[in-house]
Amino acid sequence: MAAASSVLPPPADPRPPATLPVTTAPASKPQHRRDAADPSLRALFLRAVDPSRPSSWSAAVADLLSSGDPVAALAAFAASLRANPAALRPALPPALRAAAAATSLAAGRQLHLLALRSGLFPSDAYSASALLHMYHHCSRPHDARRAFDEIPSPNPVIVTAMASGCVRNNLIYSALAIFRSMVAANSARVVDEAAALVALSASARVPDRGLTGGIHALVAKIGLDGYAGVANTMLDAYAKGGSHDLGAARKLFEMMERDVVSWNTMIALYAQNGMSTEALRLYSRMLNVGGGIRCNAVTLSAVLLACAHAGAIQTGKRIHNQVVRMGLEDNVYVGTSVVDMYGKCGRVEMASKAFQKIKGKNILSWTAMIAGYGMHGHGQEALEVFSEMRRSGLKPNYVTFISVLAACSHAGLLNEGRYWYNSMRREFGIEPGVEHYGCMVDLLGRAGCLDEAYGLIKEMKVKPDAALWGALLSACRIHKNVELAEISAERLFELDTTNSGYYVLLSNIYAEAGMWKDVERMRVLVKTKGIEKPPGYSSVELKGKTHLFYVGDKSHPQHNEIYAYLEKLLERMQEAGYTPNTSSVLHDLDEEEKESMLRVHSEKLAVAFALMNSVQGSVIHIIKNLRVCTDCHTGLKIISKLSGRKIVVRDIQRFHHFKDGSCSCGDYW
Repeated sequence: MAAASSVLPPPADPRPPATLPVTTAPASKPQHRRDAADPSLRALFLRAVDPSRPSSWSAAVADLLSSGDPVAALAAFAASLRANPAALRPALPPALRAAAAATSLAAGRQLHLLALRSGLFPSDAYSASALLHMYHHCSRPHDARRAFDEIPSPNPVIVTAMASGCVRNNLIYSALAIFRSMVAANSARVVDEAAALVALSASARVPDRGLTGGIHALVAKIGLDGYAGVANTMLDAYAKGGSHDLGAARKLFEMMERDVVSWNTMIALYAQNGMSTEALRLYSRMLNVGGGIRCNAVTLSAVLLACAHAGAIQTGKRIHNQVVRMGLEDNVYVGTSVVDMYGKCGRVEMASKAFQKIKGKNILSWTAMIAGYGMHGHGQEALEVFSEMRRSGLKPNYVTFISVLAACSHAGLLNEGRYWYNSMRREFGIEPGVEHYGCMVDLLGRAGCLDEAYGLIKEMKVKPDAALWGALLSACRIHKNVELAEISAERLFELDTTNSGYYVLLSNIYAEAGMWKDVERMRVLVKTKGIEKPPGYSSVELKGKTHLFYVGDKSHPQHNEIYAYLEKLLERMQEAGYTPNTSSVLHDLDEEEKESMLRVHSEKLAVAFALMNSVQGSVIHIIKNLRVCTDCHTGLKIISKLSGRKIVVRDIQRFHHFKDGSCSCGDYW
């Protein structure tokens, strides 16, 4: 701190110096530089600043800072001290903020010493607040805390500055403790809009979801909930609580004075929690609300996410058209959302076209395109995009490698998957997480390397999750390995006790092995534990409306026509060689009953409806909430050949592209 003497002025000299005589921003962070030696610039500066007026210097420092040139602001501050020492008091706070903007800890420390020598710290509240701001922005929260503790009786502005800095440096519980202390010491009346924003921002980052509700009650009590900024931050805090806070968020949304930020937050909240119908309904309402509220890039990104989750390709296309009309196709954030939507709706070729139009692609854009190819079994294309990304100079991250390994898994690229799994750690220094292990287990399982997959699980440094054991269980079904299936299922029953899907899958493995006593044991176990299987359903979008079908469903207005059409279709399928696969249907039913159950599975009903009502040659998109059963998988392959239509099914496991009698999954799912 001895070097701080360099900031003290020499004998008065009203000329602005060429540079500030303190260390400013690091060389690695280039700043906009001004040629202060230029006579015209010097003359302009002197015309704008009255050297005799301290407030004029303060305004000059603040204006240069607000224009985005913190180095010039610091230079103007040094000039002010030479011209008029009285400028120190008004010009010091913006100078400290300039040091913060330049992330120049050296300049900030010199200014701190100057404040101490002049007596402005800790006595002057503005300087004290700016000093805390500087240390926090220079990532020195402990220095900020030491300075804060030197301030006798800090006022609410200073306390808020300290709490805000803690949030910035992810010291969330410290921020909340400071906020609580302020309220306890001064009563809730001292909480202003800035303090409420800080408290709500902190509450959004902690797992205690009741905290947001408590702050909400305090804010409402003192009448701050009418401020748009506070209400929107509160809504965001509820949103970060996920589905648990949906009701509270919606109630607040309906009561508040809404702006575009409010609408965007609520739509995104529904989309991120998989409630696509609510998100799309709210978007439609937003378009009709009037009052100058218009959708923007953030709105469209949230709505595209809703379309992606729902597989609503036709609605997604309409939103894409809106993106084009607004000239946002090349926007990296909206464009990436378009790529993600088309990928998850089964239209990878359209995802690729959207990807090519994005300017300044970031790591998310490339990862979305890799994932888009990968989830549809186009592993080689995904790896080509990955190579192109690396040639562009971008370094792959943790999530990128999940997409790369998943692409290898979906396409069965065993050698490539092994190579990139090893390179991830060796070349890029990324330790594999449970998602990477899951992709490798799926890949090894597809290749029949079950012992190697099990060995990989046993060697993991992180705890295997249910998805990973589920991948091994699925591989055991394909390769009929009952022993390893039982080991996998035992782990799954411990990790996810209420998921009926694992019990059903193990039961099917037993059934296909003819182990009917074990099938019965599974049925009794499920009944004893009170585990309920979620009803399977399939949905198909037609003319912007989503149609839902359950097994044996007769609630659809066209159910009579659908069943009649399906009956004729099944006759054609049987003529083409289709035989119902009844191996996994309940053992205590006769063959006719088993076949009757298989005929009315939701996938078949949805496909029959789509074939009846869609244009010949168009692609049929089906969303299935559970895993496609073996019989429906076989049946859809035959239907695709008989109808000459491409059928894309997204089930809980992966995408299936049925075309000309075959499936893109290679019968592995």
